Amino acid sequence: MSDIRDIMEMERPSTEVNRDSFLANKKQRQFERAKTTKRPEGMHREVFALLYNDNKDAPPLLPTDTALGIGSGYKQTKARLGMKNVRKWEWAPFSNPARTDGAVFHHWKRASDDNREYPFAKFNKQLQIPTYTINDYTTHLRTNNDWTKAQTDHLFDLAKRFDLRFIVMADRWDRQDYGHKSIEDMKDRYYEVSGILQKLKGVTTAGSDKKLYTFDAEHERKRKDQLNKLFDRTPEQVEEEQMLLNEMKKIDAKKRERERKTQDLQKLISQADREEERSAQNLQNSRKHEKKLYKKKLQSQPRPSRAESVVNAIEIGSTGIKFSDLRGSGVSLRSQKMKLPANVGQKKVKALEQAILEFKVDPSPPPTDEICNAFNELRSDMVLLCELRSALSTCVYELESLKHQYEADCPGKTLNIPPALQQPEEDESKNIDGISDISLREA
Repeated sequence: MSDIRDIMEMERPSTEVNRDSFLANKKQRQFERAKTTKRPEGMHREVFALLYNDNKDAPPLLPTDTALGIGSGYKQTKARLGMKNVRKWEWAPFSNPARTDGAVFHHWKRASDDNREYPFAKFNKQLQIPTYTINDYTTHLRTNNDWTKAQTDHLFDLAKRFDLRFIVMADRWDRQDYGHKSIEDMKDRYYEVSGILQKLKGVTTAGSDKKLYTFDAEHERKRKDQLNKLFDRTPEQVEEEQMLLNEMKKIDAKKRERERKTQDLQKLISQADREEERSAQNLQNSRKHEKKLYKKKLQSQPRPSRAESVVNAIEIGSTGIKFSDLRGSGVSLRSQKMKLPANVGQKKVKALEQAILEFKVDPSPPPTDEICNAFNELRSDMVLLCELRSALSTCVYELESLKHQYEADCPGKTLNIPPALQQPEEDESKNIDGISDISLREA
């Protein structure tokens, strides 16, 4: 402040300190220090702050209401009286419409509230208990032989008195006059009669969504028996059940872990399959390229005859049937060795069946080790024989076509085929497999 007064060229107040001013300030400071209240030892600061307000006033002895915004702080220091007249209250009698005994009580109420109904009477909700006549009972309600009309009347009387509190109804049931009835029997009979009466009175129509309630007494008895068994368990049974639950949690955890590993393995397998497909695609593309080069090479060379191609195919890749060896894990039958491979065509299979029947061979011999090997070799030789005969027929056909072509090109001349190259008449008349050579070539 002294610097600001120097800048504004204002006069400074006299700040002379003498003996009297010093003693006066000292007494004032001591008085203020003595006026402050010290927090008791062991009391929390927050609790001590609740005892006094900003003006260091003592807390109020009674709780105050500050919800209306009157006053400030947590207490109302002064009552604010309005200029309006005070409403009149009176000690007046009242009766509860929910009561049937006509009891009269008294309470304070405003004089302006003369004709108002008792406000708590609206909470008295009464259930609508169905009623029936003697004609209804004799015609429709005699469905249960365990219940008489007197017992049914007593049941509905209790239901009306105690608002379907079946536990209280079972306690108030007159066992001397009407015998013993359980809570489940009471519920079953009550809901049975109620459903029949609702159907008779047309409460539930065909287009209504409201359905009749059907009580299952047997299910309720089983449920209570199960609860009793659960309540009567011993500590050892509770520990055993807890142990079983823990074991089930462990099994579920292992199952989830196994499923996770299976998913990871499936991902690896699918990835390997994609890589294999990619490599197979690359190999296929390379083979296509090689085939294109091979075709170009063949186009530059003279084309071999049909007979030569058939003979070369037989010499290169045809060695009969290759039966697979059963080397898989697990149990297998020896008769599976005689099963034809999947790569054998249907026409070859039919040709083999006809040849086996023609040679009078058992199509299903006993599957011993020696018989299996011999039977497989026999069928392989049959297929090879069929392919050789097909190749022979092709060669003969080529020779005949060359002979006719030579005779057409050279009129008056005849091409003599050596006897060693001609097919014998016996072979032409016989056909081992019973089908044409063309079908064998196609197979």
